[in-house]
Amino acid sequence: MEGLTKKYGLFTAIAMVVGIVIGSGVFFKAEVILDKTGGDMPTGILAWIIGGVIMLACIYMFAIMATKYEKVNGIVDYAEATVGEGYAYILGWFLTMVYYPTITSVLAWLSARYTMVLFGSDAITGGTCMVLACLYLCASYAVNALSPIIAGKFQVTATVIKLIPLLLMAIIGTIVGISNGMMVSNFTTAVDMSALIEGYTPAASPLFAAVVATAFAYEGWIIATSINSELHNAKRNLPIALIAGGIIIILVYICYYLGLAGAVDKAKLIADGASGVSDAFKSIFGSAVGSLLVVFIVISCMGTLNGLMLGCVRGLYSIASRGRGPKPKLFSQLDNVSNMPTNSSIMGLLLCAAWLFYFYGANLADTPLFGVFCFDSSELPIVTLYALYIPIFVMFAVKSKESNAFNRFVAPVIAVASSVFMVIAAFYAHGVSVLYYLIIFTVIMFIGIIFAKKKQM
Repeated sequence: MEGLTKKYGLFTAIAMVVGIVIGSGVFFKAEVILDKTGGDMPTGILAWIIGGVIMLACIYMFAIMATKYEKVNGIVDYAEATVGEGYAYILGWFLTMVYYPTITSVLAWLSARYTMVLFGSDAITGGTCMVLACLYLCASYAVNALSPIIAGKFQVTATVIKLIPLLLMAIIGTIVGISNGMMVSNFTTAVDMSALIEGYTPAASPLFAAVVATAFAYEGWIIATSINSELHNAKRNLPIALIAGGIIIILVYICYYLGLAGAVDKAKLIADGASGVSDAFKSIFGSAVGSLLVVFIVISCMGTLNGLMLGCVRGLYSIASRGRGPKPKLFSQLDNVSNMPTNSSIMGLLLCAAWLFYFYGANLADTPLFGVFCFDSSELPIVTLYALYIPIFVMFAVKSKESNAFNRFVAPVIAVASSVFMVIAAFYAHGVSVLYYLIIFTVIMFIGIIFAKKKQM
């Protein structure tokens, strides 16, 4: 079977790590973290730091693995090399059927959400917004499936563009906030959440809830490992890209959050919801420049969507290339012209559309469509992935006898502890909805087990 060709260099890989992660999450979850912490800015900063450390601990482990393994689809390869083929298939099935499409569908909505804000509309859950989300999904699919090289170049361009509003807010917002006292006020003054949000219920554990919220903003870096077979000198370049990209992301997020604290009163940020970020930029840079920076935010969201779609279109291919899953001969085929798995790409788009409908019905509709089976698909699948990392980290420590003491014992223990912390925090943050999510998760995984038997290619 013909393999995927080498297309990407180190700078593109770093841009993909930064670009996939940095996007709508930092804008979207900044207001959520303020909500979860009851407007407590220091607790919010601590949540960003803890979330970043958890991400970096896991990144370091996969960076070590990237120097050892290079096949088709990063994390699936690591699971196969450490735990075994059966577990690799289960992980690949989860990524393909749940993780990639849930996160990608949320990103499509967020891209549409900020486009609506740009045009002065607050109808972020209406028909226009959802149709626009579908359009963004199709456009991202087309770019990734038809021309992966263009997709890679767009990723680099979008990464540079998305850093502009973040860095400007981080620098100018901090300077302005210190000079006019806004930052000090936001860090020392309490807010009455019940007066800002009707029916407000404080989180059982504000810090845990906020850390789980950061998971969405920090997530996506693992998808960059899916291009390891398409990356020049992957064993050298992928670890560098993962670690360098992770450090850049943490620094940018914390600095942006500080800048936001200097730009506008936190009570206004909480009360304004979707338009809060737009108002913050306009208050610092004026209406015209502020609107331009919101355009950059929209491009930022689309860049993240593009990177996430990269994982979606390769999902079933990574399973089929191992002779597993439904119709492996069909989904392992590569297009002769684009060198892309076209059939896998089409199925990836369909799954994204299905999860976009679920996200709307469970989280955006005025009346939830799925009863008790409504959960936040922007967070729980991410936490599930952290749980699925644990066997990989443990078995890497068991099998990697040639590694030094830090890489074999210390790093895996820190990564396992970080993943366990995230799982515990999810139960505190989401309560009983976690159990209903696990029922859906179990059904989907059971279907995957039906197709688990390896087939002759």
